Amino acid sequence: MENQLINVSEINLDEIRITAEEYYKRGDFYCSEAIMKTIKDAFEMPISDDIIRVTSGLGGGMGMSGCVCGALSGGNVVLGLVFGRTTPKDPQVDITMRLTNELHDIFRAHHKTACCRIHLKKVEFGSDDHIAQCSYFTGDMAYEVAKIICRELNIKTIS
Repeated sequence: MENQLINVSEINLDEIRITAEEYYKRGDFYCSEAIMKTIKDAFEMPISDDIIRVTSGLGGGMGMSGCVCGALSGGNVVLGLVFGRTTPKDPQVDITMRLTNELHDIFRAHHKTACCRIHLKKVEFGSDDHIAQCSYFTGDMAYEVAKIICRELNIKTIS
């Protein structure tokens, strides 16, 4: 499958994980934004950084509501950007749905629940434990999103 948004032939998955984690740890971006920025840059997508705005409200489980973890929802937005449809009834949506479901299942397998509220109950918001937990989730989802993109588009991965 070819994709006009992707301009690389090789991706270092560990670098993606680290970059996304660092964006979150430093407080540069929330989880969802960090994933979008990391993937956009790593895959050399020829689009404006304005795309990061699309994910700005997803942190804290959608605007701090505690619902779906921002790292998961941000990752799903990236998959939609790369694999989604732009024309009515395009069956490409079936691929996107399969991939976002796969990412959800990966998140649940790694972190037991997709509910941000449950994860945040375990830590004090803004504490070192919170930052460590959420930066880990952010790096994990950036890594998994990149891995899915690479698999689907036959891009070589290195770790």
